[in-house]
Amino acid sequence: MSHSGFTESIVEEAALEWLEGIGYAVLNGPAIAAGEPAAERSDPSYRDVILKGRLVQALLRLNPGLPREALEEAYNKLTRIDAASLIERNHVSHRLMIDGVTVEYPRPDGSIAGAQARVIDFDSTEQNDWVAVNPVARMWCCL
Repeated sequence: MSHSGFTESIVEEAALEWLEGIGYAVLNGPAIAAGEPAAERSDPSYRDVILKGRLVQALLRLNPGLPREALEEAYNKLTRIDAASLIERNHVSHRLMIDGVTVEYPRPDGSIAGAQARVIDFDSTEQNDWVAVNPVARMWCCL
């Protein structure tokens, strides 16, 4: 059965062009792999699904009033989600990205403050780091 000449690569290229057209940076997956000069990944087997440097920079940029220990807590909560299934982990990840990450940190007077660390800026979307990585079959992208 013919699929009107569509192949996975044609659809992937069209999607990447569309994403680039709306402001995403398009990165070449092999160029950011572990060991490469422009590496953004650290695991050569591609098990790391978060671009750590980009996530850390996003947390710093979007939460200038939060102390470093609160941002470290947010990073840890985002990267170490404990849930029984992949679907549940994806659900938790989605909620954290949408609602923010609840963090606590000590105030100078010794009391504990609570806050929501933002992961995505919904008010000024240009503040976000929109990235698509090709080939998508081996790479995921984050913030």
